[in-house]
Amino acid sequence: MSDVLSLIVAKYNYWLYVILMMIGLYGMIAKNNLVKKIVGMNIFQTAIILFYVSVGYKRDATIPILANAHDAHGATAIHAADYINPLTSCLMLTAIVVSVATFGYAMALAVRIYQRYQTLEEDELRMRLSEE
Repeated sequence: MSDVLSLIVAKYNYWLYVILMMIGLYGMIAKNNLVKKIVGMNIFQTAIILFYVSVGYKRDATIPILANAHDAHGATAIHAADYINPLTSCLMLTAIVVSVATFGYAMALAVRIYQRYQTLEEDELRMRLSEE
């Protein structure tokens, strides 16, 4: 039992990301307001980005740009295990840009929907669209 508990405590950041993902998923599925759905989507995307960044983290590692890293004695020591994998950081920077663009576009659509139908509630929108 203590092994399971120590594993849970050691990986607390992953549990936090899972909780954030579930909050975002709940917001997208259960809420009827379009703005709340959009915010839920943004929370979900942020949790995914945080998860991937934490997976790419390596303790006591350096960036791969430093080609002439020296050890304590001044000798050049280049080992692939000493470097952080830059792929996760690059992909997450792209994901952040896509997330911001998606959020902005979705909010712009919500504004246009509100201007036309005077509501952001899903049920009312369905009723008004079926009347047209």
